Amino acid sequence: MFAAANWRDTFFSVMAPLPPKAEELPEVCRDIQIEYSNHVLKLGGLLFGLISEALGLEPNHLGDMDCDKGLTFVGRCYPACPQPDLTMGATKHTDDGFLTVLLQDDIGGLQILHQNQWVDVPPTPGALVINIGDLLQMISNDKLKSVEHRVVANEKGPRVSVGCFFTTALAASTKVYGPIKELVSDENPPRYRETTVHEYAQYSVSKGLDGVPRLLHLKI
Repeated sequence: MFAAANWRDTFFSVMAPLPPKAEELPEVCRDIQIEYSNHVLKLGGLLFGLISEALGLEPNHLGDMDCDKGLTFVGRCYPACPQPDLTMGATKHTDDGFLTVLLQDDIGGLQILHQNQWVDVPPTPGALVINIGDLLQMISNDKLKSVEHRVVANEKGPRVSVGCFFTTALAASTKVYGPIKELVSDENPPRYRETTVHEYAQYSVSKGLDGVPRLLHLKI
């Protein structure tokens, strides 16, 4: 059911903290993939600094928590679908990491759920889409929201996108994350229990894209 419900092919590689050797990447894309990933890592450092300040924290707070240390590169191809009403490019879900940087082509298909309505996110030349992930919602104690989104199938195609996910899910880290202490109080107590990135990612993979918010797993 999981495979049949998502009309796409995927290319996956971890680019940080331990990037692969260049020769381990497909020759057709290795140079641009390495260069692009390095730019995204720099962008992530800037974004986490701005988000830290927006939360009333020191600019380096999220960086010091290693939120910007892991990057997974996911290239996706959504073939033209002869019957798009019968399937989805990607079913409703949130991203399970800290932050996602999405580059999409001009075909479109990305939608976000806003006030119980699906809203198109039309491609804008030269622009990137930034998604808050589950872990950033959790450590912000719901000050930030992990957006539910999906990709609709299309008779046009193929649609190509590149999602870069800030997560250390595949790193051998035992670092524990929970609501940031500066963001909780007696009036606003922690809403989530603590977890490791790896533990939450494992739960996310085992659960699949079933449409039920994964953060409920950590709710107190």
